[in-house]
This record gives sequence, structure tokens and C-alpha cells, in this order.
Amino acid sequence: MTSARTPDPFAPRQVLAATGLLADFNRARVLEAADVHVARRLAALGGEPDERVLLAAALAVRGVRLGSVCVDLAAAHTSTAVEGVEPDVVAALPWPDPAGWVAAVEASALVAVGSAPAHVPLRMVDGLLYLDRYWRQERVVADWVDAAFAAGGGGMDAGSAGAGAATATALARLFPSQEPDLQRLAAAVAASRRFSILAGGPGTGKTWTVAKILALLQAQAGGGLRIALAAPTGKAAARLQQALREAVADPGFPADLAAPVAGLTASTLHRLLGTKPGTTSRFLHDRGNRLAFDVVVVDEASMVSLTLMSRLVEALRPDCRLLLVGDPDQLASIEVGAVLGDLFARPTPGGGRAGAVPLERAGMGRAVAPDLASLGSDERGRALAAGVVRLTKVRRFSEEIQAVAEAIRTGDPEVLRTAIAAAGDSVEFHDADAATAPVGALAGLRGDVVDAGRSLMAAAHAGRGEEALAALGHHQVLCAHRAGPHGVAQWGRRVEAWLAEAIPGYGSDGEWYVGRPLMITANDYQVRLFNGDAGVVVDDGGQHRAAFVREGKVELFAPSRLAEVQTVHALSIHRSQGSQYERVTVVLPPASSPLMTRELLYTAVTRAKKHVRILGTWESLAAAAQRPIVRASGLRRRVEG
Repeated sequence: MTSARTPDPFAPRQVLAATGLLADFNRARVLEAADVHVARRLAALGGEPDERVLLAAALAVRGVRLGSVCVDLAAAHTSTAVEGVEPDVVAALPWPDPAGWVAAVEASALVAVGSAPAHVPLRMVDGLLYLDRYWRQERVVADWVDAAFAAGGGGMDAGSAGAGAATATALARLFPSQEPDLQRLAAAVAASRRFSILAGGPGTGKTWTVAKILALLQAQAGGGLRIALAAPTGKAAARLQQALREAVADPGFPADLAAPVAGLTASTLHRLLGTKPGTTSRFLHDRGNRLAFDVVVVDEASMVSLTLMSRLVEALRPDCRLLLVGDPDQLASIEVGAVLGDLFARPTPGGGRAGAVPLERAGMGRAVAPDLASLGSDERGRALAAGVVRLTKVRRFSEEIQAVAEAIRTGDPEVLRTAIAAAGDSVEFHDADAATAPVGALAGLRGDVVDAGRSLMAAAHAGRGEEALAALGHHQVLCAHRAGPHGVAQWGRRVEAWLAEAIPGYGSDGEWYVGRPLMITANDYQVRLFNGDAGVVVDDGGQHRAAFVREGKVELFAPSRLAEVQTVHALSIHRSQGSQYERVTVVLPPASSPLMTRELLYTAVTRAKKHVRILGTWESLAAAAQRPIVRASGLRRRVEG
């Protein structure tokens, strides 16, 4: 079934017209056909004869395709990784001498050097080669953040003594504990700055804290703030809205402070920015038509691409606050950039000295003194100067899984081994190659697959869309690779075969069979479904319809209306971002795979709420924990504070 519908799209395609370095790197699968064609077209348009420049251009295109904003030519020979190709094969390619390569690129008529205005396709800045479009997007984000730092409190602090006292009172009512509380600190910091980041892993109470931040901001302003809540996907937006409503309904939340935020709704970022009539890709709101909000909160910010973030900040009013919420240790967007991680990791502006004045001016300095005292100097400086607070206490999650995730963050295999041993039933590790594991080792996995499949099929056949969508969250197989024996395609076929064996008639009613799990793979502005949205085919009175959550509600779509969609019996870890499952099975590739990184492993493990199963050798697990991801970007260098 799956094999017939989803042919392997990752087989190498060679460009017969390519010569020299482009041909060498294309044959080695470093460059795909699209990379080569773009480079050759640029050569034709610009009259560029130097094959080193064309290779650099092709690598810049490749970098964007794989999520990097730019390419560091000096490090390209050591940082380039290709799925299914051994690292020594890539290293043995005829890489140009770095110094001569950079000089040749900088001398090309296709390349602008530095930040001077120019109308050329490529740009070299600080040794990094960009497609000019993405350099400009990076500059938009960096300039906005620089301006937010320069504004300090930005005129949004309490100002008068009376207003300061009201703000301090609201903070004390929202966070009455006398013990150090990072959530209280995060609220105070967000109330004193135009731009702040609330970081933390799953279950650390980020959304609960957001609810109290918004209540504090309304109290600080005397009410009337226009607030927008947004997330990259419809599913994430729906989860944000529901979690916020649950937070303000808590009996411990002061009712009068909860009232101004209780009715807030969340949307996707694409819906927030809108679409211009008659277009499918241009946003309604931009620098010429600003969003009419005083505060914008973006949840799951690690999933936001550089392109989308640049469009958002362009559309903000000059005095609008922006709060980014997410986990910087998670994988970055499947598109271009790693904005949250870059902004989180930037050097502390002013050496950690700036930023205290707005807290004092807002009357909150004394209230958060215990919280600041409990932090290390670097964390304290980042909170005060950079507006960054990371929550660490697990409040709604398996503490055992979180301990394993924290061990992965350390990059120390022995710490990870200890954490897994102490995790008990929450973490199940099978020290065996997943591709050749014996049937007995897969019995638990097969049981999870079949149990989840039966629940999904029952709800889908009964036409209960909401229940069927919830069943998608019971269990998921996550893979680092897309192809090969450890990849999504192979494991998707295996899962589908197990379901067909266990459930009579499974998948027998055509391509759009009832119970087929779906994922949107490209933004579709016509139906307002976006990359990463998950759905399922259900029976709607005898008609097969695809159920998706859109703006918090389940909606049904005729299959003919869905342009870019795939089956998700198994899912790439990248695609799982922003989702949570009761149980997760992680399929590890061999230890030599350059794609299995620390961030990928961390993201996979933290998708599970109650149980995570890891299939792979200890060598693979240890190698992944020690291999940080390499995604080239100049954003953390550019933001000066």
C-alpha cells in the first residue's frame, strides 16, 4: 500500500550537462539537481566562468534546502553531511582551497561583499555566503531585535509610582510564593521589555506562565491591551488556546486578573498576517500595513523559519511587545533558519549589566530579588539584559523522560546511560540495530502500533473527527532518516503491514482509506492548511473526508482539495516538532550517520509524554548525544544588543 503510493523521492538525480566540480559533487549526492541547475543558470546570466564560484553558489542553494541560512566556505569540507553517504567519501571530494575559494567568490560579479546595497543574487558577509534574499531576511530580524534592545523598557514600564505599585501588586498576587520562582521572574522580565524569550522543555509550565504574563501586562497597562496569540501550525495554535484557557480557569488564578485574557484566541502565524486578496503567498500585513496589536505571543517559536519571523517583525508596530515561547534545544524549523536558537544563544548584551532599570522602574525589582539570587551569573545577566528566562522545573510531564532529555543536552554518554537506567518503565532502550532487530524485540512496538491503530480506525469509521485526531496522539514511530532501512519510508511500510495483518479490511477502500493518517507538507493558503498540520481520513456519511484542526475547530475537506499531503504511519523527527504523543518509538540509524544529532535525539525523546522506546545500538545513541547539529546562520553574530 504505502510503497505504491509513496515512491522513494530521495534517489540521486544526476545532471548530465554538469561538468567539473558541479558534476563531481552531484555524483557524490552532495548536490541535487536543483542546486546544480540554479548554479548553472547564475553562471549563464552573470557570465561567471570560475567553477569554484559555481560550487559555492550551489552549496548556498543546498544550505537553504537543508535549513541553513548561509554556508561557511572555510568549514564546508568538514561540516557537509549527506544522508546515506559515508563522511570520508564527502571529505575526499575535490574541495577548493578555502582561502583561494573565498577570494574567488568575493571577486565574482555575482556576489556583493558586506552590507552595501547591491542587486546581485549572492552576498558574502563575515566569511558567510548567502543567497541575498535570506541575508536580507536575517537583517530584518536582527535590526528589529537591536531596536528592541535599544528601547529598553521602550516606554512600556509602569512610569508613575501608582502604576508601579499596581504592577508590583499584580505580580505578587499572580505569584504569591516567597520561594524563588523562575515563572515569576519570566513575567517580570517580559513586563519590562519590548522583546523577551520564555524558554523551557515540555512540561515546564511555559503556557501557564504566558497566561500570567498576559494578566500582568493587562494590569500594568490598566487593561485594554490588544493581544495576539500565534503558533506556526494549526495544531500548535489550538493547543496554545486550550492550555491558556485551562490556566486562567484554575482556582488559584485571581479571577479579576484572569478576566481580561480569558477569551483570547490563537491562530497560525499565517492567518495572523493574512493573505492579500487575489494572491496565494503575499501577506496582508507588512511594514506598510502593520498589525493592530500591542502584544504578540508566538508559541513553539523554534519551529518558526527565518522567512516567517522576518515577515512577522516587519508587520509589528514600533511599540509592540513580542514574546517568543519555545524550547531552544529542540530542532529548528524544517524550513530556513534557527531563529529561536540563535536569539537564545546570542551573547548577553552589555555584559549582563543592562536591563535592571526597567525592572526597578516597573516596581518589580524587589519582588524578583529572590529569583535573581537563585540564578547563576550568566543566567541572571541573560534575564536582565537579554530578556531570556529558561524554565527548568517539570510540572506536567514524565520526570524520568525529562531527566533523559536533560542528559542528552549534556552530550555526555555516561550521564545519559545513568539517566536511562534510572528511568524505569518510562524509557525502554533496545540495544540492537533497528533494521535487523529480532521479532521479539519489536513485540512491544507492534502492540503499540496496533492498539493505536484500532482506536483510530474505530473513531474514523464512526465519523468522530475530533476523537480520530486525538487518537493520532496515542503512539508514533519517529525516524532520523527519510529513506533506507532506518528511514520513514521503510518503517511506514512495516507499520502499515502490521495494521493490515491485525485489522480486517485495513486500507482496502482506496487511496483515501478511512483511518489514513495525514500530514500537510506545504503551505496551502487557499484552504488555510499549513506545513506540518496533521489530519486523518474519516467516514462522513459514506463520503471519505480529511479531518484537520483549523483555528481550534475540526473541519472536513474533500481529498481533491488537498494538494500536498503524505501518509504518516511513521514520521521524521523533523516533522514531529510541535507534536506530543502518549508513547513514542525512536528508530536510530547507525552511529556513523551525520544526521542523527543531539538536537534530533532530544526532540524525538521529548515528543513522548508517558513512554519512550529507543531502538538502536548503544554506539548510535552515544554518537547522537555527542554530535551537535550544524546549521549555518549569521543571526547570533549580527544581534548586538
